[in-house]
Amino acid sequence: MTTLLKVEGLQTYIGQYHILQGVDLDVKAGGVTVILGRNGAGKTTTLRTIMGLTPPKSGKVVFQGEEIQGLAPHLTAVKGIGYVPEDQGIFADLTVEENMKLAIRHKDDATMERQEVVLKLFPDLEIAWKRKGGNLSGGQKQMLSIARAFVNDNKLLLIDEPSKGLAPIVVEKVMEALLELKKRTTIVLVEQNFIMASGVGDDVFLLDDGRTVYQGTMQELKVDEEIKQKYLGIGLRSERR
Repeated sequence: MTTLLKVEGLQTYIGQYHILQGVDLDVKAGGVTVILGRNGAGKTTTLRTIMGLTPPKSGKVVFQGEEIQGLAPHLTAVKGIGYVPEDQGIFADLTVEENMKLAIRHKDDATMERQEVVLKLFPDLEIAWKRKGGNLSGGQKQMLSIARAFVNDNKLLLIDEPSKGLAPIVVEKVMEALLELKKRTTIVLVEQNFIMASGVGDDVFLLDDGRTVYQGTMQELKVDEEIKQKYLGIGLRSERR
């Protein structure tokens, strides 16, 4: 598989705080690459740095062979990277329909086809089409956020903790959607729910204190009890709870 996104030696500060201290990623085209780590490891900052929301002090972000570190977020988006933030980022005072219309960069047949695909994946959105974003359930808001990112011709989706705060039955729906979406685009997923992450992920990178400390396939990590315990504080018993 070809490399779609390569991150080398990212160093990122937020104010006086040195959050990323050497993050490296190699994201292959197709499938889901998962970024795991304890709270405060730098996972969200990594996505924000790639997107241009928190520019790096040093290091490289190479997307489709082109260096994009430090680009403004709207220019990063134009390159073909969609972003689903942890707080979902939808417009509460606009309807689902209006949220989708605002997200669309080019209204063409391919875009409308992607919209149809995502509405089939998330039928709740079609039911709530005329409802304001602020009146949606937490699960519906997450669905709308993912739909807004997918509707454009994005080669890469950065998705930050889509299961956060959702009921288990809704998490299952989101998992099913991600499994379908990864057939159509490449996803970098930050996720605290290891069961969900291991259910959809192909490759995995572990962060600890702002550094990449492990990389491998999800299958390799699932059976590596020592690494899971050391960097995630989990083992087979906790996974089965």
